[in-house]
Amino acid sequence: MLNIDFDLKKFENLADFDHILVADKNGIIIFYDVGDLNVLKELGIRPEEFLGKNVKAFYKHFTDENSTVMNVLATGTAQCNVRQDMLTNDGNKIISQSSTYPIKENDKIVGAIEFSSRLFAKENIQSLDKLAGHKLFRKNNTIFTIDDIITVNETMEAIKKKINNIAKTNSTVLINGRTGTGKEVVAQAIHNLSDRYAKPFISLNCSAIPASLMESTLFGTMKGSFTGSEDMPGLFEQANGGTLFLDEINSLDIYLQAKLLKVIEEKAIRRIGGKESLSLDIRIISATNEEPNTLLDDKRLREDLFYRLGVVQIDLPNLTERMEDIEVLVESFINFYNNNMNIVIANIDREVLDSFKRYHWPGNVRELKNAIEMAYNHVSSNQITINDVPRRIVEFTGKTTVQRKNVNINSLKDAVDGYEKEIIVNILSTGGKIAESARRLGISKQSLKYKMDKYHLR
Repeated sequence: MLNIDFDLKKFENLADFDHILVADKNGIIIFYDVGDLNVLKELGIRPEEFLGKNVKAFYKHFTDENSTVMNVLATGTAQCNVRQDMLTNDGNKIISQSSTYPIKENDKIVGAIEFSSRLFAKENIQSLDKLAGHKLFRKNNTIFTIDDIITVNETMEAIKKKINNIAKTNSTVLINGRTGTGKEVVAQAIHNLSDRYAKPFISLNCSAIPASLMESTLFGTMKGSFTGSEDMPGLFEQANGGTLFLDEINSLDIYLQAKLLKVIEEKAIRRIGGKESLSLDIRIISATNEEPNTLLDDKRLREDLFYRLGVVQIDLPNLTERMEDIEVLVESFINFYNNNMNIVIANIDREVLDSFKRYHWPGNVRELKNAIEMAYNHVSSNQITINDVPRRIVEFTGKTTVQRKNVNINSLKDAVDGYEKEIIVNILSTGGKIAESARRLGISKQSLKYKMDKYHLR
């Protein structure tokens, strides 16, 4: 019969520990439940390589005497709340607090179980920073805070101040910005600065859900309301008490735009097939990657809904309008990838930064981040060079390929429509698919299809 020789007076404190390790009588690890896999990364070993090794194998100075596991196996005496200063084979210092107990079978020691937690000293606080991130906020479905809005640009600094102010209220917010300008970062920043931060942040890209499923996705369903339906809360219910972020709101069907307006005004919903209304306490933040005035002119956004969604409006600039942020953004992305990839970059060649500042960035900040990630996959030293970044950026000359024609213009709208049509024709003529063409234009696929129909291009 197996038994673990616990000191019952101290057993109640085991909940304070994060990791559990079980070793056999020879100190070979046969089980490990780790609270954070980054602990293994610091040991320089993958999870599948950990089991089956001796507990002393990962540290330079471990012996049968100073290893708590090996000592308990030898003496049969539990060691409780012992601090261990360990030096990994890679030279990293790890400090742990552990309680270790012998496992006995018929009074014979057959193994040991150790409960431990990682401690952080001043000299390895950088390691703690790597592990932390925004883990507290991740409990509410977010990964960004206002600190993730990296800028030295005057306009963006003003936007950050505005975010701080409006976070205190419950007013609806409409964020306008091209693809990749950081609309969801702003939305999450508002949520995490508000009193709603302990409640969920629910995000939906309206262009990603088929129109036939959108209503049930938002409002939920009651069992029996249609064939195969079940009791299912919609996103409005899931976000109750918190924030619902509706990206590309202009992709929402006009019929659903009317229902959304009613939800905002009445602060209540009714599930599909339901008979009772459910009260809501949510903040709605919406976003569009096209100018609201254009959407209103084209009848793709209800005017009454626009006024209710845009009590507060935030207009995010394109990256080309904040080029002084290129260097601080690059530095931030390098720090991020140094902590998340198995490569450490020390710096970036000046020639690369110069090419970044010449480029027109149709994908904005997201495209810049992707360019840095690509560099990590090509770099052959600890410096990013011109050979490591996408060729389209290096070879960009800054010259437009759209040639204006002498046309009869009756109004400013005619001129804008004519220019827009030329740009779309030019992009489509390169042979790219609609999705790629939309990305290059900085609009959604649905918007491009609408414009193609508008100008009879398909």
